[in-house]
Amino acid sequence: MREIASIFKTFFAYLIRPQLYPELFRKIYKNIFQRQAAFKGKDSAEEWCRSLAISQDDAIKNVLNFKDYQSLNSLYPEIMKQASETEKSCPIKMGGAGALDLIYYLNEYTSAKNSIETGVAYGWSSLAALLSLHKRNGTLYSSDIPYLAQNGDKYVGCVVADHLRPNWKLFRFADKESLPKIFAEQNEFDFMHYDSDKSYNGRMWAYPILWEKLRKGGILMSDDVSDNAAFMDYCVKKNLKPHIVGFDDKYAAFVIK
Repeated sequence: MREIASIFKTFFAYLIRPQLYPELFRKIYKNIFQRQAAFKGKDSAEEWCRSLAISQDDAIKNVLNFKDYQSLNSLYPEIMKQASETEKSCPIKMGGAGALDLIYYLNEYTSAKNSIETGVAYGWSSLAALLSLHKRNGTLYSSDIPYLAQNGDKYVGCVVADHLRPNWKLFRFADKESLPKIFAEQNEFDFMHYDSDKSYNGRMWAYPILWEKLRKGGILMSDDVSDNAAFMDYCVKKNLKPHIVGFDDKYAAFVIK
């Protein structure tokens, strides 16, 4: 009964937001015709990730060559403390923090001035990227739709510190609407973080589009790459060398172009 109530609440939330109608129709289609495709190749992807995985510490020290790096909690203790308190006081539940140190140092490695992310939630990954971008007066372009069943519009990105917000542009649409709007403003990016539609088909639609807009030497990162075989298949197809990072019993990955 609770699941049915949530479905109706989400459906109504879409109905009162005409700008999200295209995504509503796509979700209806996926739930009817592509329900099982979301986890295509999951077993193979998990085995692949396990065989290649390194720690976040190893990735930052040995791949990115920040030998004496400090965590965000050490570099920005007050900002991180305030962000944690903001999350705790938020009345709705959203996604977790992720590999924040890795995100920060990937932006540092590329000396990023223009970064893009898909998926925001509380805004932990946004905060990590912006702490780097702010040094260079760079811009983070974010694509996200609110947590509709929870009426979460005003809480998206809530942990992002106020002084970083001038460097942040949040597009409140699904990726298929947000990305063309973002690309109309900025055509080339230094760092990209994919963390939105995690279905196989969603990823395989997004990766080529993002890769095309990534500059030479830039980095594409994707979260939860063991959920299905999309990231693995894309790397094989493009003959890319991925770096798989294990943390919190899951895997993220990044590729340098």
